[in-house]
Amino acid sequence: MGMGSLIFLVVVAALVFYVVAIYNRLVTLKNRFENSFAQIDVQLKRRYDLIPNLVETAKAYLEHERGTLEAVIAARNEAVAGLKAAAADPSSGQALSQLAQAEGGLQGALGKMNIVVEAYPELKADANMRQLSEELTSTENRVAFSRQAFNDAVTEYNSYKQSFPPVILAGTFGHVKDASLLEFADREQIQAAPKVSF
Repeated sequence: MGMGSLIFLVVVAALVFYVVAIYNRLVTLKNRFENSFAQIDVQLKRRYDLIPNLVETAKAYLEHERGTLEAVIAARNEAVAGLKAAAADPSSGQALSQLAQAEGGLQGALGKMNIVVEAYPELKADANMRQLSEELTSTENRVAFSRQAFNDAVTEYNSYKQSFPPVILAGTFGHVKDASLLEFADREQIQAAPKVSF
């Protein structure tokens, strides 16, 4: 075996290792953004579980505001459906858009409920209502942090996938489409600290 053949084999081996490294990095980054979405999923499910308790606590005080309470539950159910669709494929822009739209509807319904609750001092003073409100606020913060981590992971994945030379190999390895960011319609409002006052 001559020196030329040996150099050729070393170059081929180096290329194979480099291609394997690109594949592994793509898989790692995709798994990272999918795991980041799983964290959003956990926090949103916690939030969705708190909302019926909040409505149930308010129900005794707000009998004549049934429409507001029903709107909150309907918006929550729509958000749960949006979350299921997005959890099935966190890279789907359409599913993330559906989730963002449902979250916007839920935020609006909760906002209307906050306005109604403001008119009832005895409800605002209720210990259960205060505790649920605090938990909801804490969960909103966790959702914001999880969403930021997801968007960071998506950006890192897309940036690597679109860079050279991974862009040449990404499609071959099954990484055809870019992942989508999760941005809610009321983005500026969400970036501010959530205020839930009961």
